[in-house]
Amino acid sequence: MKNASYWALGAVCALSVILISCEARAISFDSSAPGSLPPGWRAAPGENGGAAKWAVIRDGTAPSKPNVLAQLSRARNPGLFPLAILETRDIGNGSVSVKFKPVAGKEDQAGGVVWRYHDPNNYYLARANALENSVALFKVQNGKQIPLPLRGKPAQIGVKRNVPSQAWSTLKVKFRDSRFAVYFNRRELFQVEDSTFPGPGKVGLWTQADSVTYFDDFRAEGKR
Repeated sequence: MKNASYWALGAVCALSVILISCEARAISFDSSAPGSLPPGWRAAPGENGGAAKWAVIRDGTAPSKPNVLAQLSRARNPGLFPLAILETRDIGNGSVSVKFKPVAGKEDQAGGVVWRYHDPNNYYLARANALENSVALFKVQNGKQIPLPLRGKPAQIGVKRNVPSQAWSTLKVKFRDSRFAVYFNRRELFQVEDSTFPGPGKVGLWTQADSVTYFDDFRAEGKR
């Protein structure tokens, strides 16, 4: 399942001087003024639209103090998927990761990362849910969220994993061509294969329903 040479993105980036264009960008949100989205980011409604409120806020528990990016709306709509998209990056093969803290939510306490984003109705998503204690991967195609089974286990969607509320965890996805590897707190959980969106797209953050979730240390790495 684990192929060191296949997923060694750091080594690929080290060779980028002679082979490819490979960029890395870590965002801590600390240079952004509290109260609004950081420069280069935009909010997008997910399926069914609805309310969403993304803003930089101060949080004393932030991994990189003092600021985090938070989704603050408490709209209890299970079909609402607020998105915060980084407009300045398009990545085909690479990785995206973030530290996140589920803070509140009665319907959901979820946080996720998206990649190969084309519009609010078409992208890939890896999400962790503190109420369900699960980590799973989906494609959103034509506005429909479709779970993707584990590679080699077609009957299994995601895995059970302790996702703590009011605590920071790290979610990461490495993606190359049609293969994706999902990591939680630096441990690889599973791989998935899908070729629906083969080309480059934007990256960003995701929540669901009334999830109030904080994000910090967002990193996008890769090439078009």
